[in-house]
Amino acid sequence: MRVVIQRVSRASIEINQQLHAQINKGLLILTGIEESDTIEDAIWLAKKIVNLRIFNDNQGIMNLSVKEVNGDILIVSQFTLHALTKKGNRPSYIKAAKPEIAIPIYNFFINEITKEFGKQVFTGIFGANMQVALINDGPVTIIIDTKNKE
Repeated sequence: MRVVIQRVSRASIEINQQLHAQINKGLLILTGIEESDTIEDAIWLAKKIVNLRIFNDNQGIMNLSVKEVNGDILIVSQFTLHALTKKGNRPSYIKAAKPEIAIPIYNFFINEITKEFGKQVFTGIFGANMQVALINDGPVTIIIDTKNKE
């Protein structure tokens, strides 16, 4: 699994020109699942994200997690995170998991984040054409790939 985590002051998703989800201070998590990803990857990643200390404490040091600042989480599926761009100019998405593999892992990931986080998590709709808006706070953007856990 590959995620792009953005610390945001606010973020939202529109689908068919209708507001679907929105959050204030928290994390926007763009989530890509590839064919070889497993439930174990989702468990590891959920724990890592919820406890990631990227929010400022009283001294202005990134020392607090989204849970500790009572922030929100918005998760968006994004197969393009697994784009292969080495050859030619048209990206290949062959490594991205097909929906029959990706959807169960994506749903498990959402449930695992919710369990670790202890409160409601907001999401987009898997496979939908979504318009994502965000105000990146910092900016702080972290990329995590479960294939590189070191």
